[in-house]
Amino acid sequence: MRIATTIFLTDQTITPVRLARELEERGFAGLYLPEHTHIPVERTTPYPAGGELPPEYGRTLDPFVALGQAAAVTSRLALGTGITLVAQHDPIDLAKQIATLDHLSGGRFTLGVGFGWNKEEAADHSVEWTSRRELGWDRMALMRALWAPEPTAYKGEFGAVQASYAYPKPAGGAPRTLVGGAAGPKLFSRIAEHADGWLPIGGRGLAESVPVLREVWESSGRDPQTLHVVPYAVLPSPGKLAHYAELGVEEVVLQLPPEGEPAVLRVLDEYAQYL
Repeated sequence: MRIATTIFLTDQTITPVRLARELEERGFAGLYLPEHTHIPVERTTPYPAGGELPPEYGRTLDPFVALGQAAAVTSRLALGTGITLVAQHDPIDLAKQIATLDHLSGGRFTLGVGFGWNKEEAADHSVEWTSRRELGWDRMALMRALWAPEPTAYKGEFGAVQASYAYPKPAGGAPRTLVGGAAGPKLFSRIAEHADGWLPIGGRGLAESVPVLREVWESSGRDPQTLHVVPYAVLPSPGKLAHYAELGVEEVVLQLPPEGEPAVLRVLDEYAQYL
């Protein structure tokens, strides 16, 4: 099982360069970074985990800039987002960012996609909350048109792009795409149709949901060997990782604390037992 990590990197934590170097030297498989552009002070949306929203949410580094630094000082470490709030981006700009990072890193990038939980943040990006998922999928389709080998036009419900020269291309034609979100028939259908797998936060309930996703995947004509299920932001234990392995999980993303270098390195020392 590949052991990757995620962390809320901020202006107060370990730096992307130091963390990336330590991860690669210690044998960790990857680094995934979350995204929040800003957190409005006046907020009615409750924090999904309950209680007060942790301060790191409003201090998060831009994941693409931070992952670019990580790519520059490593050669094997996989890089990913967990997750990119696609609906909050201009898709033409985002397609260029993703393709550039994947090209410069030698195809090491995984695009984690999600649709958000903070209504106020989305509203400042002019995102209509009830249609954010449809908007996100539409923007994914537009980006894939720009990544196509030949100039390809796209016209969707929310956006369009002319057939264009758009280089660089992602190293494999398109980056591996994993979709976050709660288990359910709509999400699983979209994953089977448009993505490479699922990025479930925390990994609870996988024994029930993974077989359902596999059934949807195979019913859509997808090769069962190509489905990626990557439990994300996991606090590990030997039993938990053994359970994931029994389900066929080949990669798990462990949560690191949003702390300075000494605290993060201590946790990496603890996680070394799972490598």
